[in-house]
Amino acid sequence: MNAVEPLGVEPIGDAPGDAARLQDFVAQLAAAPVIGLDTEFLRERTYRAQLCLLQLATPERCECIDPLVPETLAPLRPALSAMPSIKIMHAARQDLEVLWPDFGAVGPVFDTQVAASLAGLPAQVGYGDLVRRLLGVELSKAHTRTDWSRRPLSPAQLAYAVDDVRYLFGLRDTLLEQLDKLGRVEWLTEELQQLARPEILFVDPERAVERLKGIQELDPDRQRLAQRLAVWRERRAADRNRPRSWILDDAGLRAMLLRVPRNMSQLAELSELAPAFIENSGADILRVIEAAAMPQPLPAVPGRARPDPLFTACVKKLATVTREVAETLSISPEILATRRDLEELARGERGGPTQRGWRREVVGDTLVAAL
Repeated sequence: MNAVEPLGVEPIGDAPGDAARLQDFVAQLAAAPVIGLDTEFLRERTYRAQLCLLQLATPERCECIDPLVPETLAPLRPALSAMPSIKIMHAARQDLEVLWPDFGAVGPVFDTQVAASLAGLPAQVGYGDLVRRLLGVELSKAHTRTDWSRRPLSPAQLAYAVDDVRYLFGLRDTLLEQLDKLGRVEWLTEELQQLARPEILFVDPERAVERLKGIQELDPDRQRLAQRLAVWRERRAADRNRPRSWILDDAGLRAMLLRVPRNMSQLAELSELAPAFIENSGADILRVIEAAAMPQPLPAVPGRARPDPLFTACVKKLATVTREVAETLSISPEILATRRDLEELARGERGGPTQRGWRREVVGDTLVAAL
């Protein structure tokens, strides 16, 4: 089975007869051992993505659900979050994040992108490319920039959306067959278990500083301030449901770290900060800086440290080992170990992904032996 034929043309919303149509579809979902699932959403203007369309499929039927009609979501919750049916998705992490507010933890999940990467396809292979490679079907790209919050959606837009779930069953069957031949089904099981961890879907404000580049190059006092400013920005963005860069972009945050303003006048001297930001949030920022108890005078900003040649050579050696192992497996090297993983090993850290599960058996022990 390569594709499922869609049953309806219009999404299930609040039109006459839609309640009965939804009830009938929910019954089919509850009986299905496997469900295809995808979402369309917007997040350009908000901190949390807005769910705009929900595409669902059983092996016999595809439907689009309009989540902008709130009554459509509650009947679906048992099928998505309580039933043991497998949810087939592609690049599931973003979709799981989008679904969380309305459905909680959705699972168990079969991620076709993860499965494809373990079968030797590119690590970030797109859905359309995967459908073309494995099923020989060329999908339209005409609506990749659609504003899915606008109504009504055209038949062409809905057909595009339904295509995102029609082929998931065929992809899963083909990928499971390939992974079984390669002896990698257990690898996939281990990888998919990571998607069951809700904490991977959200940014902990206390760890938001990890998103900032170059912080490790600063002195300890400025690193402490960076952590506090990142927490403030993350919480403000979440509270106002606006992108964090709309609250304070990285350039403005870094400017404050380098010069550490102590009053409104010094804030105003930072060209990276907009006057409206200083007017609306300046007092809050100064309180954050004061709470950080920054010393006076501050140490000079350290220059960019020269790379340690021994460390660089070690990481390069580990990358070569990883690439050689990947070639024997016909798999992308980044699936085995990222550069960050290799840098952690070179620093003597042993708790990373290469030291657990199937990666340790395949490449991890070899990497440690190469140190």
